[in-house]
Amino acid sequence: MWRSWKADGSGDHSGDHSAKTEKLERVRGSIGDSIDFSQIRYPQETRRCRYDDLPTFPVRPNFAGFENALQPASQCVVFDGCPEDPYHPSNTPIYQTSTFVQPSSSEFGPYDYTRSGNPTRTALEKHVAMLEHAAAAFAFSSGMAALHTVTRLLKQGDEILVNEDIYGGMHRLLTQDCAHNGVQVTFVDTTNLTAVAKAITPKTKIIHTESPSNPRMKISDLRKLATLAHQHKVLLSVDSTMMPPVICQPLLLGVDLVVHSATKFFSGHADCTGGAVYFLQGGLVCVRDPELAHRVAFLQNAEGTALAPFECFLFLRGIKTMWLRVNRAQENTVQIAKALAKHPRIKDRTLRSRSVTPNGSEGPVETLLQIVGIRCEDAADVARRFDESDVIGREEKEVFYPGPGGCSSEALRIHNSQSSGCGCIISFTTGSVSFSRRFLDASRLFKTTVSFGSVNSLGEMPCTMSHASIPAEERTLPADLVRLSVGIEDVRDLLQDRPSDLQRALDFASSQKPPPEHDGYDSRFEDLPVVPRPPDEEERPRKSLSEWLLSEVEGPSTSQMLSGAVPNPNDQNKH
Repeated sequence: MWRSWKADGSGDHSGDHSAKTEKLERVRGSIGDSIDFSQIRYPQETRRCRYDDLPTFPVRPNFAGFENALQPASQCVVFDGCPEDPYHPSNTPIYQTSTFVQPSSSEFGPYDYTRSGNPTRTALEKHVAMLEHAAAAFAFSSGMAALHTVTRLLKQGDEILVNEDIYGGMHRLLTQDCAHNGVQVTFVDTTNLTAVAKAITPKTKIIHTESPSNPRMKISDLRKLATLAHQHKVLLSVDSTMMPPVICQPLLLGVDLVVHSATKFFSGHADCTGGAVYFLQGGLVCVRDPELAHRVAFLQNAEGTALAPFECFLFLRGIKTMWLRVNRAQENTVQIAKALAKHPRIKDRTLRSRSVTPNGSEGPVETLLQIVGIRCEDAADVARRFDESDVIGREEKEVFYPGPGGCSSEALRIHNSQSSGCGCIISFTTGSVSFSRRFLDASRLFKTTVSFGSVNSLGEMPCTMSHASIPAEERTLPADLVRLSVGIEDVRDLLQDRPSDLQRALDFASSQKPPPEHDGYDSRFEDLPVVPRPPDEEERPRKSLSEWLLSEVEGPSTSQMLSGAVPNPNDQNKH
């Protein structure tokens, strides 16, 4: 903040230059030419503004124009979250407190109440802002809390344009909350700029999209969307949860608001929930005015949606390994996608096959089984045994993925121009709802869960899980759609080993046998011998564990010692 403010003041020739110079001199007179954020004070007796006009979040650097000389992997690690701490800890401490002692009864220090600000949360918000090149970042208790705050920028009578392929929780928020508060919600295909331009009205205030979208992985041109939005003085909001800042930085593309569900890649371990909203102010048009950040900070404080200190600490820890995790998961994703794209029965980006027929003609089950390495004759055999009652009558089975073979060449060009990686998500259809269900139920390594972005590989069926809140008549998703989130496991375990996890899961899905209740990777290890080794009940009399442990010791029997019939030598000196 200090660095950018000095730069703005030195080259500013606008009408308020004298006011800025006066403010600069006042600041210099109180804190000198450097700034210690921990020593900032807000005197109450001499203030000339309303209490609600005071900043509701602690002062911090503005990273909007910051150029980091470090590479992305280093940016995740090289960061001091508490440079003002006199003890200089190597990791940011958890300030697990609700209140902070004030300098006096007539002035506020940088923190007063954790709902308004906390040093651990400030550290997280500063690090995230640095990664995103944002002016300010705000950490919320969940991704939905972050999205809800974006919608609270709207007032009654305003309109928000939303991508038609959107996260189910956001769809529920818009259609069952915003719409009831007088906000008009209009769904549009944001990959079609002509359609977006036609949908914009004088009431339109925000365009909200995802790229890639969840779960159909549709690619929107964020640069052109930003240009179009700003021509109409509209904010562009992007949920970039699938593209963390080590892959994509939408603010540099002209986007106004970036939202993340930090539960995914920022955490990476599926052990905490959180969300973040980032803002870029200044540079292009008035919609990037600092008042936007002030308004969001006010809403966060007024509605009590800020992230707690302990979760902030967990996210700070997760960020340090984010580049490593995302990079490894992307490598695995590319390998799995190549296995699909290079198969001879896949042309362009579709699995072109007909439904299963009794005479053994090629069908979706047979094709998928062959993709993961089952011989043609074996695949045809298990395909004939598959229940055909649930096969969907589509001519094409699709794979959705922002990489070669998963989207059109134009979509891939756009994605590569605004992102440095493909991400870790693959969605595909199988031609049968029953097959998709059995495939997930049988997988051992792809855990069935609604989330993504974890170190573990995950799988789900959006229509019945993450997007189940969307009414069936409004849903644009295929009922048999499967979404895979690829983790950091050894790709040989996921794909190449014989049998691989995918091959085994598809084999079970094609048969009518239920998958074993506990099968290999549940960490029970019931087939292994135990230590200490219990006696063989057929050869030795049954003994308790304590008796067995001392069975080799000479002297009185363990049972005698435990019963007190013989004094225990270890108890002789006890009184």
